[in-house]
Amino acid sequence: MTGLKDILALSIKRHRSQLCWLAAFIIFLFILPLFSGDYVLYMVMRIAILCFLSYSVNLLLGYTGLLSFGQAGFYACGAYAIILGFFCVRHTAIYFAMITLAFGMMIFSLAEKWVEFTGGDDGLIGIPRASLNFFYLFSIKMNTIPAYYYFAMVVTLIAIYFLYRILHSPLGLIFQGIRDSETRVSFVGISVRKSRLICFAIAGIYAGLGGALFAPLEQTITPSTSHWITSADPIIATLLGGMYSFSGPIVGSVVYFLLKDIIVRLTMNWMLILGTIIIILVLAFRGGVMGAFHAYLSPRLK
Repeated sequence: MTGLKDILALSIKRHRSQLCWLAAFIIFLFILPLFSGDYVLYMVMRIAILCFLSYSVNLLLGYTGLLSFGQAGFYACGAYAIILGFFCVRHTAIYFAMITLAFGMMIFSLAEKWVEFTGGDDGLIGIPRASLNFFYLFSIKMNTIPAYYYFAMVVTLIAIYFLYRILHSPLGLIFQGIRDSETRVSFVGISVRKSRLICFAIAGIYAGLGGALFAPLEQTITPSTSHWITSADPIIATLLGGMYSFSGPIVGSVVYFLLKDIIVRLTMNWMLILGTIIIILVLAFRGGVMGAFHAYLSPRLK
């Protein structure tokens, strides 16, 4: 009985500690514009947008066991996610990856050829940051970087909270069950195909939401946004952070974006150096940065 009380006390202590760190992090995000320039805020928003894509990939790969190379297509046009999902979820493993890659490249080709709507290779330039209206009572202009930063942070935090609630609900357990053994899930009467479709749609929504934040931030968008190479960034970020940890995509996005930003400034051969570093990190931390962190922390909490 005493052992159970100790375990509960330790669990409560860890939960309170996590909440304190989370609160401190959120406060830091909201006071950041007071002592930093526009470029730092821009970088934080780019990391937040990469988090959306990484969570989109991690929801499919880490929680449902489906690797998608087509998230960049949904990033550029998230509304198509459900329609494409009907075709993609009929297959698994490498077939799913190849089908999502094909659909992603179809969207890229459409964006490149439909010049009247997308601007073709030149893309769309001068995308405005529309004012945020509250029931026509008052509006907040978002034409400045700090104003748009606060909007992006609020949207990001709300989206991450909703995803946390989804993944820690019975639906999240179904996703993990499908990842571990879809046969057992189907034996208890749960439709694997429908569950995959729900997962695919949620992932598409998050990728599309990231794209919706990206366009006004850059005030331009080109067909290259939907290219399959864009889908590689969140996959790498997810693997770096740890695809079996909820905070993995956030940590991976920060590590990957900062590594890339620093190396690009130092050398012209940044792709070779960045690739080498990523390979070393992935091999050294099989469960990602968060997996290594938990492995280090667990013996010390016993």
